[in-house]
Amino acid sequence: MSKSQKGTRFTLALFIVATAMAAARLVAFNPDTLVSVGSPPTPFSQNKQNEPALAVDANHPNVLVAGANDNIDMEACNAGDDTTCPFTSGVGVSGVYFSFDGGTTWHQPTYSGWSARNCLGVPGPDSGCAPQVGPIGTLPWYFENGLVSDGDPALAFGPRPDENGRFSWANGSRLYYANLTSNFSDVRDEAAFKGAEALAVSRTDNVQAAAAGNKNAWMPPVIVSKQNAVLFEDKEQLWADNAASSPFFGNVYVCSAAFRSNSHGLALPVPILVATSEDGGDTWRTGQVSEAATNFERGSRSGCTVRTDSQGVVYVFYAHFQVGTPGIGAHTMVKSFDGGHTWTRPQDLYAISDACFRVDPVIGRCVEDGIAGARNDLAAGPSADIANGAPSGADATDEIFITWADGDGGLNHEKVMLSYSTDGGTTWAQPQPISHPADRGLFAAAGVSPNGRDLYVVYNAFLTPFREDTFAPRAMDGVVLHADVGVNGVPAGFFELHRAPTGDPRGSSQNNLQAGFLGDYVYAIATRTYGAAVWNDVRNAADCPAIDAWRMSLRTGASVAQPSVEQACPATFGNTDIFGGSYADPTP
Repeated sequence: MSKSQKGTRFTLALFIVATAMAAARLVAFNPDTLVSVGSPPTPFSQNKQNEPALAVDANHPNVLVAGANDNIDMEACNAGDDTTCPFTSGVGVSGVYFSFDGGTTWHQPTYSGWSARNCLGVPGPDSGCAPQVGPIGTLPWYFENGLVSDGDPALAFGPRPDENGRFSWANGSRLYYANLTSNFSDVRDEAAFKGAEALAVSRTDNVQAAAAGNKNAWMPPVIVSKQNAVLFEDKEQLWADNAASSPFFGNVYVCSAAFRSNSHGLALPVPILVATSEDGGDTWRTGQVSEAATNFERGSRSGCTVRTDSQGVVYVFYAHFQVGTPGIGAHTMVKSFDGGHTWTRPQDLYAISDACFRVDPVIGRCVEDGIAGARNDLAAGPSADIANGAPSGADATDEIFITWADGDGGLNHEKVMLSYSTDGGTTWAQPQPISHPADRGLFAAAGVSPNGRDLYVVYNAFLTPFREDTFAPRAMDGVVLHADVGVNGVPAGFFELHRAPTGDPRGSSQNNLQAGFLGDYVYAIATRTYGAAVWNDVRNAADCPAIDAWRMSLRTGASVAQPSVEQACPATFGNTDIFGGSYADPTP
C-alpha cells in the first residue's frame, strides 16, 4: 500500500469519528468572526487583506493580537489610470487587530501616518494620487522614521523587562510585531538602512492603549536585520521565550530567509538567519544557521518558524528542497542550547513534497487553484508549536507539533499533514494527513496548549479541482480542527470545530491584477481552555468576469483590453478578509 493510500484510510477513519463526536461536544466562544474589522468592502485594493498572524498573551490568555497584510490605506483603482491598482509609494500595509475577550470580538485602531485612503479618484482620467499624513489602519511610527511597513506580519508576547533589564511577568507583558520594511525615500542619502528590504520589530507594553488608537503606546520600530546594499530579507517569523522556567526567559528570536543578491525571487544565495535580542528588542545580533548556497547539490531553503521549549532550547524549522529533484525535500531543524549564541548543524527530519504541480506562465509562481490562481509557494513550509508550559513552564510536555500542506498525493490530492516529536526532535512520527479527504490543503498552522493536552490546526482548502481556464467557478474555505493529545503524546480523535463559508478565490487579486492572491500563511494558537485561529477568507470577494477574460488573454495571447476595475467589476471584487474563530476545549 502506498504512502498516499495509507494516508487516505487514516483520514477517512478520522472523519468518521468526527461526525459522531462534533455535534455533542462543540462549544465555541465565536466560531466565525471578522478580524480585519476596519477593512472597507470596496474599493480595491483598500478591501484586500491576507497573510494573517496571531499571538496570545500567555500570562493573560484572554488577550489576542492579530496582524495581516492590509491595504486599507492604499489608493483606489480610479486614482490616475483606472486600469491599474498600484501599491501607493510610501504607504504601509502591516495591519494590527486586538481582542480582549479571547477572540470573540475584534477591534482595529486608527493611527496617523502616510496615507492614501482618501485617494479615491474619479472614473476616467484624473491627476492621480497625492498621499499625505492622515489616518492609517497599520503600524504607526514608520513614516516618521523614514520607513514603510511592508507586511509579512509575525507577532509574539513575552515578559516585559524592568529598568535593570530583568524579565518577569510581574512587570507586565510586551507585544512584539515583526514585519518587512523598506525605505520611505528613494534617495540613497536619505535611506534609513542599506538594501532593498529589511526586518523591523515594533513593540508595545500597553495593548489596551494601542487598541484605543494611542500611537504613543508603540515604541519606534527597530531594524533587526544586519543590512547591506544587496540584501532582501523575507519570510520572517518571530517568537519570545515566554516560559519562566527557561534560563533565557524573555529572549526574542526572529528567523528569516536572506536573499543576498537583491533580486528577490531569483536571488542567490539564500541562507536562513536568526536574530536574537536579550534586552526586550532594543538591540539584536544575527547569526546564520544554514548553508547559503542555492544550487543543484545543496538545494534551496525558505519558510522558517521558531519556538522555544520550557528549558529555553530554541528550535528553528524550515523547508529544504533539492533543486535536482523538483518538489521533493524535507523539513530541517536547527537548535540552540545557549540562547541563540550557537546552533546545531541542520538536520533533515522527514520527507515532504511541495504542491507545485503547475507554474503559472505569466506570474512565474506555483499555483494550486488553477490558471491565473493564487500562488502557493510556501504551502509546504513548516508551522510548528511546542507545549512549553507558558507562562510558568511548570506543566510543560515540550512536545513539538508541525503541520504543512503536502503534494505527495499529486495534483488535486494535496493534503494537510502532521508530524510530532516527544523527545526534543530526536525522532519524529511518520507524517499523516489530517485534512478532510475532499479538501485540497493550501496553508496550515498548528497551536498546542501549553500543557500539551489539546492540539488545534487551521488550514485553507480549495474544494474544486485545478481549473485549466479562468471561467469555471472555484471554491475555497477555512477549516479548524481539534484533537486531544494522549499521555503518550499521540494526537487522536481529530474533528472539525468549524468550516467557514466558501467563496470564489478568483475574486482575490494581486495589485497588478494578473492573478489571484491569498498570501502565504494562516495561524493558530492554543491556551489551556480554548484555541483560536485566523485564516484567509474569500466569502465576500466577488468574481469579475472582465478580469477573468483579461487574465486568460495574458496566457493565450488573445487581444483583450485591460479593464477599468471599478467600472467593469462588481464593487466587492478583491475583497479578501481575515476571518477567525475561538473555540472552547471540547474535551476539558
